[in-house]
Amino acid sequence: MLSFLILRLRQLIFPMHRLLRSFESPRYFLKWVFISTLIGIIAGIGAIAFYSAIHLATGLFLGKLVGYLPPDPAGEGKSAVMPFWSAARPWLLPIVTTAGGLIAGIIVFTLAPEAEGHGTDAAIAAFHQGKSVRARIPLVKLVASAITIGTGGSAGREGPAAQISAGFGSVLANLLHLDMQDRRIALATGIGAGIGAIFRAPLGGAILATEILYKSDLEVEALIPGLISSIVGYSIFGAWSGWSPIFATPANLAFTSPPQLIYYVILGLLCGLIGWLYARGFYGTTHLFHRLHLPNWIKPAIGGLGVGLIGLVLPQALGMGYGWVQLSMGSGLLSLPLWVILLLPFAKILTTGLSVGSGGSGGIFGPGMVIGGMTGALLWRLGYHVLPGIPPTSTPFVVIGMMSLFGGIAHAPIAVMLMVAEMTGNLSLLAPAMIAVSLSYLVVGRNTIYTSQLNTRADSPAHRLQFTFPLLSTLSVSQAMEPVPMHLSEMQTVAVADKALVSHNIRRAPVLNEKGNIIGVLTKTDIRRLSTPEQSKKTVGEVMNRHVLTLHADEPLDEALEELTSNHLRWAPVVEAQALAKDRRAIGVVSTNDMVRLYRETLTKDSRRMPGFVEGTVSQAVEVKPEMPLASRMLSKAHIPTGCLVVSVRRGSELLFPHGNTVILPGDTITVLMDLDGERQWEKYITRTTNVNKNLVSSPITK
Repeated sequence: MLSFLILRLRQLIFPMHRLLRSFESPRYFLKWVFISTLIGIIAGIGAIAFYSAIHLATGLFLGKLVGYLPPDPAGEGKSAVMPFWSAARPWLLPIVTTAGGLIAGIIVFTLAPEAEGHGTDAAIAAFHQGKSVRARIPLVKLVASAITIGTGGSAGREGPAAQISAGFGSVLANLLHLDMQDRRIALATGIGAGIGAIFRAPLGGAILATEILYKSDLEVEALIPGLISSIVGYSIFGAWSGWSPIFATPANLAFTSPPQLIYYVILGLLCGLIGWLYARGFYGTTHLFHRLHLPNWIKPAIGGLGVGLIGLVLPQALGMGYGWVQLSMGSGLLSLPLWVILLLPFAKILTTGLSVGSGGSGGIFGPGMVIGGMTGALLWRLGYHVLPGIPPTSTPFVVIGMMSLFGGIAHAPIAVMLMVAEMTGNLSLLAPAMIAVSLSYLVVGRNTIYTSQLNTRADSPAHRLQFTFPLLSTLSVSQAMEPVPMHLSEMQTVAVADKALVSHNIRRAPVLNEKGNIIGVLTKTDIRRLSTPEQSKKTVGEVMNRHVLTLHADEPLDEALEELTSNHLRWAPVVEAQALAKDRRAIGVVSTNDMVRLYRETLTKDSRRMPGFVEGTVSQAVEVKPEMPLASRMLSKAHIPTGCLVVSVRRGSELLFPHGNTVILPGDTITVLMDLDGERQWEKYITRTTNVNKNLVSSPITK
């Protein structure tokens, strides 16, 4: 029943064609409204489940066993500080953190080893490599991360939240048989939706989905789906948890003193340096654990023991740490010993490496917020009553510190600025934040906290064909395809089908039903799996592969080639450009060899092909050779094919806009606008040769 419903959805809502692969297309937009809404719903529900699991685990392990609860930010609970040594059993802390690491390690490395670490990197890698996220990973990540954080491990909640919704996006893409590009958009959309929901920062989460994949680029195709899913996820989570920002800040907070910019310059540079140290320290600790010759599931327990011992001295380094950031935004900062504020950023780097880098489960965005916020608090505390014109409250330094440190080291400056602004409910500090974040970004350079990030889209397998072979995107499947050499019937015996394949000297053929629609493909490999007697008994319908990839005639070659290579295929049937899932009449076949042949032929021509000015047209810049039919002729007598229009003539340094009496000379470079049918006629036209332009075959003249 479920498979039937999914099939109907694909037929009615998601016709697998690319008539317009743009959100300007109503059908494409509605498709993504539906997909993004589903991802957003799961992101919201997943955020609720994960948030509840963290609080349940924290109350059980730290609250019941140790008798200590770290402070919460104002928007999530009580921000009152409980003295650690007044807890019932503070000496149990190292045992609890060790047990938490051990339990999380057993869960992760037994059920889903790829769920170790902070999760966001795994989702980024899955996007670039076009891989699916296993359905069990979100649940494993949720449980293991809740235990890690609930037992005092220094980790954040963005990685698990991102993997929950990204994992669902990947599963949904598989169920709906989305093509490779749409699968990647669904995964990126899930990343933004999960983070936007659990941090109550829908705009920042949506932007993060486009920014976090690259060091110096954006995945713009994921923006609109990310906005939809992030808003839906935030609405569901907010309806359950409330609409207050995570952090409370003074209502009159604003940037009103330009001379203070010098302090934010210093803060940006300092955050860049500590952000660099955060990345180096975290991955340095990770590499140390990788070199330990111990079972992987034991390593998080060792990391947990280290966290527990540090927590005995500096309990502020335990857990997510958002409550301490909240405390540092008010007068409570002055009540903290200076040595605590001075050590906390560096202790947090170490405990995060021990908790997550050891193979435990949790995010690194949250600890980055704490490290950046406490860096800003430290700078304000050192300059308070010393530096002239310093703000009377530490809040601006803490907020901008959070933005600067993680915005730089994550190479997501815009997204992190917006997220922190939404998390604090304050947009008035964006002006000085832009300076600080920019400087932090420059100091960090190419270093990043997310090792799966690539420099630009040109470096990603998701766009490699598009950037490496840009000409492919201007060619369509219809230009490369060949006629269907033969087809088979599902009622034929395999032996008869084998003889037909041999007689046509081919290795595979589409199988059609009585209506002429493609229902499968039979290959020589399928036939060889059967013995000779079985080949005479079994029908093609029993043996064929029913999961058939079909390409549409108007599909760009770069996308078609990626679909073939991603599915490990060399050949696929071609259907009409606007064919629905239920109406797949084969009009041709295309192989990777056909695509390469067309590409080489186009390269060898003395022409340059580009997209046209309107949808469905292309233009070519062609250098006129003496043997071409239009050389040394007036346009009105050159018999240009119907559907082709010469729009300009470049003659040396002179640009001409031709009319009927314009004579085209050898050496001219002409620009021709044409539709796809006209392009076929044009290719035949310019490849004809003529002796002194005589004996031309007459063609209709373009008016």
